[in-house]
Amino acid sequence: MNLYQRILDAAAGREAAVAVSTPGRGEWTHGDLHAGVERCAGVLQAAGVQPGDRVTVQVEKSFENLQLYLAVLRIGAVYMPLNTAYTEAELEYFIGDAEPRVLICDPQRQASLARLGEKMGLGAVLTLGADGRGSLTDAMAGSLGSADVCPRQPDDLAAIVYTSGTTGRSKGAMLSHGNLFANAATLRQIWGWRPDDVLLHALPIYHVHGLFVALHCALLEPSPILLLPRFDVDAVLDVLPEATVLMGVPTFYVRLLSDPRFDRDRCAGMRLFISGSAPLLPETFDAFEERTGMRILERYGMTEAGMITSNPLNGERVAGTVGFPLPDVEVRLRGTEGEAIAEGGVGVLEIRGPNVFGGYWRQPERTAAEFRDGWFITGDLAERASDGRISIVGRHKDLIISGGLNIYPREIEAELNALPGIEESAVIGVPHTDFGEAVMALVVAADAWAGEAAVIASLKQRLAGFKVPRKVLRVESLPRNAMGKVQKNLLREAHLATFAD
Repeated sequence: MNLYQRILDAAAGREAAVAVSTPGRGEWTHGDLHAGVERCAGVLQAAGVQPGDRVTVQVEKSFENLQLYLAVLRIGAVYMPLNTAYTEAELEYFIGDAEPRVLICDPQRQASLARLGEKMGLGAVLTLGADGRGSLTDAMAGSLGSADVCPRQPDDLAAIVYTSGTTGRSKGAMLSHGNLFANAATLRQIWGWRPDDVLLHALPIYHVHGLFVALHCALLEPSPILLLPRFDVDAVLDVLPEATVLMGVPTFYVRLLSDPRFDRDRCAGMRLFISGSAPLLPETFDAFEERTGMRILERYGMTEAGMITSNPLNGERVAGTVGFPLPDVEVRLRGTEGEAIAEGGVGVLEIRGPNVFGGYWRQPERTAAEFRDGWFITGDLAERASDGRISIVGRHKDLIISGGLNIYPREIEAELNALPGIEESAVIGVPHTDFGEAVMALVVAADAWAGEAAVIASLKQRLAGFKVPRKVLRVESLPRNAMGKVQKNLLREAHLATFAD
């Protein structure tokens, strides 16, 4: 049940076929890919990594990063990807919580993170750059490879992916080999994956969408991957005629539509455009169809379960909905006290299936609170049509999704409230044409507060850039209800036009 063994088996007999190509860097066959995986696995074993050990990875996207992920799976260790924007202060929390055996980081951060690694008792700190260079790659050149693929059971951990929490501290979602394979197998089936598909991969690979959903579909076929370092309109348009499938966040499609070169001719070879990680506006859906003659397939998922629902490959794709539950996923709607919600009503979406994670790393109480009678409580508010189609209508949890990235206000508010002169704060998400939502902070402050620019500069030292508010506005007071809770809905309504064009 080792997921890597399944990927390796899928490539049998296709060793000479191209597995991955990166414009400007070259292309690699399946033989190249898996030979490098074996060498990388040997380096990790030499660094003391044993089955079940965590390997923390904070590096830019590259072919070598993909090899590293597969090597961790091969030896039965646990892959722990981190957003490359996280600061050293944030990284210290993740290392302290997960206690990894090895940290892989960008070469430019080696000196400071080596000191952090020594302080926190890491076995090794290795480096890997976006160009594929670093001490990990150097060590791979002399590696003799590793032993056979480590046998794993379906419930054995494959990855821990940290997701933000309403308490302000991230929690690690534990995903097993069985979780990841079950979800990938179902997605390949319902999305009609084919050997002649070519995946245009422009997503980050530090979260579920890019790392698991996109890569697993292609690797388990197997089909070629056009691996772009990041989303760039020019780069995507250059290689789009070579691709058949693109997975993206709504921001991708908004930016493509803003370029007149994106037209029907350029999309002629495309089979499927998929959108997720944030709500796709009906206006974007309609504009895309008018421009290309194709309809975006919107789906819905989350870190704790991978994909949960999807609009159909063959059938009506309805704007504003996320489609039907996957064939092996059950869903139900419940009220705040666990009561059933009648058809047409709005309730909290609860799910169960082989894709649902085993719990949060070292947080048994939190895990227990997020499950009800074996069903995982997503925290998202949804309604279910008579035909079973799901629409996500809101977020029960106080979540902001900006450019496809999840942001919880509590963490930002804690940092704001610690700054001199700020008495209290409220962080909200408001509409933004490009990012879907943008982070905005309202602060009650003394006359001596440092001002917006200084506050933003301070936050950039403590938080990843995508979490830093784009606007900090001083207010006299924050609206509260009878219980004293800040009414963020009123703040959002009052500031809807903050980032309007």
